Amino acid sequence: MKINTYTLCRNRLIDFARRKRVFNSHAEAHRGGGLNLLHLWRSLDDPSNVFFLFEVNSIEKARAFISAPEAAEAGRVSGIIDGEMHFLEEIDKY
Repeated sequence: MKINTYTLCRNRLIDFARRKRVFNSHAEAHRGGGLNLLHLWRSLDDPSNVFFLFEVNSIEKARAFISAPEAAEAGRVSGIIDGEMHFLEEIDKY
């Protein structure tokens, strides 16, 4: 049985439009890093917080992509103030 793996991320941003432009320009790099974007949300209570969910095709590629210096630079350029990322696996539903 295949276990589906995901990464759930939150970023607090200086400017949503700026972050969205940079984020969108990295779509191919995300896919190359084993990440397939499933959802992108923006908080109703605090619009500077965005959340996104990627399906992870390769945990090794995803971890390498996320920890690469280019990822940190993209975050800096796009105005990320802070964030967090969690790798998750799907479990049985009720």
